[in-house]
Amino acid sequence: MSKKIWLVSLVLTVWVSFSFAQERSSLFGKWELIPDKSSEISLYRTLSVDLQKVGQKLTLIEKWGSKRSFSDTLHFKTDGKVYQNSIKNRVWPTNVFMGISQAVGEKRKVTANWMKNGEVLTIHIAYPVLASQGKVNLTEKHIFQWNKTDDLLTCSIERSTRKSGSDFKYVLKRAGTNDAYFMRLQDNWQIDELLPVQAFLISLQGVVNADAPRLYFIYPKSWAFNYTPAVFDFYKDKKNFTFTELRNHEIALQRLKQYVKGYVVWDKSVRTSLIVAFTVAGLEKAVVVSEDMLPLVEKAGLKMVEDFRWKFAGKSDAEIYRWAYEHYWDRCNKDFIVWLGGDYGKIMKPGVADWGIYKHVFFNDLSTRVTDTEEYALANKLLSEMNPMAMVMGWHSYGKDLEREHVSLCSHYGHRVEGLNTLPNLSFSSQVHPAPGFKFKNHHNVVPGKKYVPEKKVYITCIQTDGLGIGAWLKPGRGEIPYAWETIINYSWLAPAMMEFFYSTATANDYFIGALSGPGYLYPKAVPPKLLPNLIKEAKRMMDLLDLQVFELMDYSEGATVEGNTELTKQVVDAYYKGMPDVIGFVNGYAPAFTFTVRNGKPLISYDYYLSPTRKKAAAVADLHELAEINKRRPYFLLMHVRENSDIKRVKGILDGLGSKFEVVPLDIFLKMAGRQPTFKERFLQK
Repeated sequence: MSKKIWLVSLVLTVWVSFSFAQERSSLFGKWELIPDKSSEISLYRTLSVDLQKVGQKLTLIEKWGSKRSFSDTLHFKTDGKVYQNSIKNRVWPTNVFMGISQAVGEKRKVTANWMKNGEVLTIHIAYPVLASQGKVNLTEKHIFQWNKTDDLLTCSIERSTRKSGSDFKYVLKRAGTNDAYFMRLQDNWQIDELLPVQAFLISLQGVVNADAPRLYFIYPKSWAFNYTPAVFDFYKDKKNFTFTELRNHEIALQRLKQYVKGYVVWDKSVRTSLIVAFTVAGLEKAVVVSEDMLPLVEKAGLKMVEDFRWKFAGKSDAEIYRWAYEHYWDRCNKDFIVWLGGDYGKIMKPGVADWGIYKHVFFNDLSTRVTDTEEYALANKLLSEMNPMAMVMGWHSYGKDLEREHVSLCSHYGHRVEGLNTLPNLSFSSQVHPAPGFKFKNHHNVVPGKKYVPEKKVYITCIQTDGLGIGAWLKPGRGEIPYAWETIINYSWLAPAMMEFFYSTATANDYFIGALSGPGYLYPKAVPPKLLPNLIKEAKRMMDLLDLQVFELMDYSEGATVEGNTELTKQVVDAYYKGMPDVIGFVNGYAPAFTFTVRNGKPLISYDYYLSPTRKKAAAVADLHELAEINKRRPYFLLMHVRENSDIKRVKGILDGLGSKFEVVPLDIFLKMAGRQPTFKERFLQK
């Protein structure tokens, strides 16, 4: 053999050996049980596995149980030869409640081999046990298989005396990965009752989740975002989280205090002091406490970083927030800001505060109403100093201004709103990743190349708005009829695994659309024209990522839902058609709106009907029949907005009452037909 050939052969041999070593090393290390995916373990309940390699010898350590436990160790090589291991304990761990003992002092004969390029380790064990009728020789086959996709280890045990199909199967994850705590929050947000504890816990969540998802909350059934129990199960079942429940806030602090640097005292007599305290909590890695909770944090050894008792007494919100601006604004994140509004007075529901603390943002609930001159001026100043395309998280205060005033001012600076104040667990969910290789796939109904020719009838399609989280996703009837869902496209990066939850639980009748007017909620008429193209570009990027082909617009910058001007200008519509050339169509409005057009077979259609949550079935059927009577030309394309309060069972009952002249169709087919044969009149806002 020439020297050159010999060197090539040597390099290949080393490379192959290294590759196999790399594959085999995937099984080495410490692993811990995922109980919900594993066979029951009587008494001990859990199992950990530690597979070590020293030279050519492997050591397998199995620990059954935690505090009360049994450990078993095997030494062997993977060369197919027999290696003897002494039996040192009588415990038969797969089920200690069977009358079987291992024969202490005797030997177990162990042989082992690698299979499938080192991804599977097979161990054969022959050993004696003692039963009530004497000694019996058993054989077991232990198969350790590594799942590369999920990085999980499956341990299967087949025994000669156990019937096929009743083998033991244990699924394990790497020790120390995806371990977290959870708590169930109570439905009490009164300042003089449980709000101090709830606010403390949410601040604790924001602090301890700083660099890993450690604390998750299951919110009460009445919470606006009703998905927290379902997402919790998804994280357990699909993301392999192991959750330990914390029963109260004292235990929570005791378990997690190593992540907390201090505490901020807020004044229960000055509600706004709590909002400022959340700002400090993010900057100082502190928890927020009321005066009566001081013994708790002092016992934990935390230091006070700020005391707002009596500091803001007699001051207006504008004065308090100006003080906070002067002391904290320069240190705060300028990509995010939180409006901690929503409920007001003696109630506060600060679900989004964990995210604000996690991102070190400035918290406020300033009025954006022009006539509230002091608060408006400061709100205007804050928004003007944010980075371009900033995220305005939370929600406006119901006690100070209106949604349209808040969103209009944010839109004026090209920022995007992402509600609500009740948005939960974002500091946790933002750090949970989709499955490796997961792609967001929508349930498209349009077949490429097929022509959709409408008949002489009324076509109706439904869109559920206000986002997936506060809608009817978990309510009865989903999947029974074609239904479109307004999708919070920022979840693609804010909470990608949570978006995976929605996509992976969607039925063939669930169709996702992009919303709302941009990469977040904004009013396009209020956005300066020079800023709108980049906002549309960012929305399109997320649309492509989420496999969305329909986009929804809405603009209430010029008045109320019904009395105001909800139409779009041609210039605004042109910007969306230019920036999203690949969509199959646009929808517009909330309550009925009045802008319609079509370009190259791609329509923009406004809502013709808003299904009020309180509208009786018979009245809704009569409304839809009357719309069809007024719009006599066929086909008539009737776009219906369904408010989040309505479940699909109710909607289906209404649609079933319309008769044979109406046909319910998926939104994408609806738009294809409307683009092919539009019977609406083109209409824009003339300025």
